[in-house]
Amino acid sequence: MLDEEHARILDKRKSGGGGGSRVLRFFLWLSCWGWNLRRRLHLVTAKRWLFLVILATTAYVIYSSCGKPAQVHPPLYGLMRTRPEVLYRCPTLSSSGERMRKYIDHATISAGGGNRVRMKIDPKVLLFVETTFSKLGRDLAELLVHNRMKYKVEVSGKSLPVLRNGEKGRFSTILFENYTKYLSLDEWNRNILDKYCAEFDIGIVGFMPSRDETFVGAELRNTAASLLIDTNVRIKDAYLNPSSSVLRLTRAGDIVRGPLPNEPSDLWTVFYPNHTTYEAVSMATPFQEGGEAELHAPPGTVNIPLVTVVQDKGEADGIRRVIFGAGLKFWLHRLLLLDAISYSSRGRLSVSLKRYILIDIDDIFVGERGTRLKKSDVEAILTAQEGLRRLVPGFKFNLGFSAKYFHFGDDEENAGDDLILENSDKFMWFGHMWNHIQPHLYSNLTQLMLDMMKNKDFAKEHGIPTDFGYSVSPHHSGVYPVHDLLFDAWKKVWNVKVTSTEEYPHLRPARLRRGFIHRGIMVLPRQTCGLFTHTIFIDRYPGGQSKLDESIWGGELFQSVVYNSINVFMTHMSNYGNDRLGLYTFESVIKYVQCWTNLQMVTLPPVLLAEKYFKMHPDEGDPIWGNPCDDPRHRKIWSSNKTCDSLPQFLVIGPQKTGTTALYTFLTMHPAISSNKPSPETFEEVQFFNGKNYLRGLDWYLKFFASEEVLPTTNVTTSFAHASSSFASDDDANAHHNAVPTLPPFHEEPPPHTKRILFEKSATYFDNELVPKRAHALLPRAKLVTILISPAKRAHSWYQHMRAHNDSVALNYTFYEVLTASVGSPKVLRDLRNRCLNPGRYAQNLERWLSYFPPQQLLILDGEELRDDPVAVMYRLQRFLQIQPLFDYSTKLRYDRSKGFYCQVISQNRNKCLGRSKGRHYPPMDDRSEKYLQSYYKSHNSALEKLLRRLDHSIPPWLREDLIE
Repeated sequence: MLDEEHARILDKRKSGGGGGSRVLRFFLWLSCWGWNLRRRLHLVTAKRWLFLVILATTAYVIYSSCGKPAQVHPPLYGLMRTRPEVLYRCPTLSSSGERMRKYIDHATISAGGGNRVRMKIDPKVLLFVETTFSKLGRDLAELLVHNRMKYKVEVSGKSLPVLRNGEKGRFSTILFENYTKYLSLDEWNRNILDKYCAEFDIGIVGFMPSRDETFVGAELRNTAASLLIDTNVRIKDAYLNPSSSVLRLTRAGDIVRGPLPNEPSDLWTVFYPNHTTYEAVSMATPFQEGGEAELHAPPGTVNIPLVTVVQDKGEADGIRRVIFGAGLKFWLHRLLLLDAISYSSRGRLSVSLKRYILIDIDDIFVGERGTRLKKSDVEAILTAQEGLRRLVPGFKFNLGFSAKYFHFGDDEENAGDDLILENSDKFMWFGHMWNHIQPHLYSNLTQLMLDMMKNKDFAKEHGIPTDFGYSVSPHHSGVYPVHDLLFDAWKKVWNVKVTSTEEYPHLRPARLRRGFIHRGIMVLPRQTCGLFTHTIFIDRYPGGQSKLDESIWGGELFQSVVYNSINVFMTHMSNYGNDRLGLYTFESVIKYVQCWTNLQMVTLPPVLLAEKYFKMHPDEGDPIWGNPCDDPRHRKIWSSNKTCDSLPQFLVIGPQKTGTTALYTFLTMHPAISSNKPSPETFEEVQFFNGKNYLRGLDWYLKFFASEEVLPTTNVTTSFAHASSSFASDDDANAHHNAVPTLPPFHEEPPPHTKRILFEKSATYFDNELVPKRAHALLPRAKLVTILISPAKRAHSWYQHMRAHNDSVALNYTFYEVLTASVGSPKVLRDLRNRCLNPGRYAQNLERWLSYFPPQQLLILDGEELRDDPVAVMYRLQRFLQIQPLFDYSTKLRYDRSKGFYCQVISQNRNKCLGRSKGRHYPPMDDRSEKYLQSYYKSHNSALEKLLRRLDHSIPPWLREDLIE
């Protein structure tokens, strides 16, 4: 048990002591002000003076009840109030903050004791939820995402998923949103799940649901050992069992005092172990209100510990379990859940116990008079920094300066500026913008560099180091969405290697913030701490001090430190003057983390921190470019000379050798449709989403599309923003018809329209694994067009295409030798085999696209119909794109007998056809290769048929023939 003195300290902190000091300061200020006023007026009588005192006292009462008047000047207001103090003291830590970091390695624990061989198993959680919309289920999934744990969601009551892949297990932990769903599994599924857990030595974690019925001493059914429960119990004052083998990250450091929350009401399930296999993890006491214990607690038992989280060590049936008596609304359960997952997975799903913390103080020297740092504020920062270094090795504040505003304060504040520079060697530094202007507003690299050089010259003149390799942009402007001029200027002026932002991919939800690397600069995710430029007085803090304390004492800020291995926190200079909320916040949360966790916190310079981050998360190096116009915050920090109207509205995704070049030609004939500008390397294909071009960034991609263009004689309409809903009523827009449909009247030239419809054709997009995710991130509402022909014919055509281009591998190996290349074959031969065969796995590749885009945004065209009847295909394509009125291709396309396909009509006797490389007549495929391909694509063609039927798409003739053969 914790000592009573500590309890009184906590109670005093929560009640907000210090009111008497506040009143005294107010009346001292009032007396001085009144005396000066009386000396000036000379006419103020005693009665009038008494009246003024009463009036001022009344104003103070109103002020105390309603908050500080907005018009009170900060220096005057500073005399009327006190700063919040860090009163929290952890009772299990020494006065110097030292602690014993005692925890158990879960990898060494087996159910029922003893050592067991560790089986091969994926580090993944199997999460059973009640419904796909249940609140606790969503909370559990979000916590797993925040801690970067892989998981699979299943709805309880359905059949179990496949639990193993041969000799390898697919899941390391089983997690039930409702533990009673596990207990009530039918015998068949219960045996399968328990057998899997016992064989692979993994455990089960579950939460007891809220109940309408109240039970006292009820026994849980279908448990291996007797366990009794009470339900609908109100409790308070949670504390942990320090000897529990579940505890790893969590430390039994204190008591969480007060009533404990739960959803939907504050009613809990508590446990009464009735077997040696059970051990308490967390406990509490019955909550008393009005002097009586709540609900059914018997007289004389109000101080008896109630078990709120119980551990089953697996002595009865060889399966470890951890059962929670409430959900995740109580913050301590979030920590215990991470430990329960680690315990039940035998350490396979354990989070690191090391946390790297960097606290940036932006806007040094920036701020209005009355909000800037004074000498006493700088001294307080230095003192706090020394204290924090005892808790966080290597700790230093990281100061970002804008030199233009040096000495822009009053005399006291200018003295504060000087003291910062006198102690410049005691801090880490980074260059902010000299004039604090957002970099995305610059369109000239030279001007941007000149302004940065002013900051650098100031640094050299005043002894600020310039080799920090780190910088932050005001309001994250230019970092994401990327403004390439900023990255270029940073590298040339400061040799910046690292920056940070809270905007990638979006500010919210914070759990999804990630890092990326662009132009050699590492971008770290930045965390917020609840402090902003305007939060300088505790009374003005949104929601008051209780709201800030809630974030510190187990809330959002506390959890941010726990969940993120690397934390870069953003604060501002104004947070360290006035009420010094920055110092209060971080001193408090670091002490609370020290008390309640076994985490070891360390500070590293930004460059070392970034190197460590991308070593931990190597998959985050390549960015995923999102659409800036889909996020209002991103639009505000995106250059005004860039527009989302320059992005394509639809993509022709391939695959190669199916007729995509012909379709591209037909599309460019349309007066309302424009393609990208040609690439000097890949001609009409940009190939942005599938190669190194993607890493060049969005600015590079936008250069291939003309800006919005006004067409004087058109009136063509499209609807891409609402494509999904409007297309659903178009029955045959994605269907194949052998007969030419009855066509509505065409327009030779479309009537007037405000902008062209942009598209891009890159046939290599179709089978690339990365492209669907990248394309959806940037163009979530874009429509997709793909062309399919017989996969065997496509494979042969690609081989012949490579021979025609004098590819040495294709020239030196027969088609059959290419198809039958094995693992031991030369890499170049295997690469050619893959390019022949992989695109033809149509169903597999289409399913990848459909995992990101809805079916309503996908049009599947028959390549043979495009060759034989392009007019009908182009009519259907225009309907899919919702272009009105339709363009008449029947007068623009004509069959060319010499080429063997349709060409563009130039005049009555002249056609414009594709180049010599198109329409070649290749030698027929040999029998061995044909039989091999029939066998190879049999299962893939069957899967394609099922997919097309699911999409309500008719089966093309070539697929019917391939299936029959």
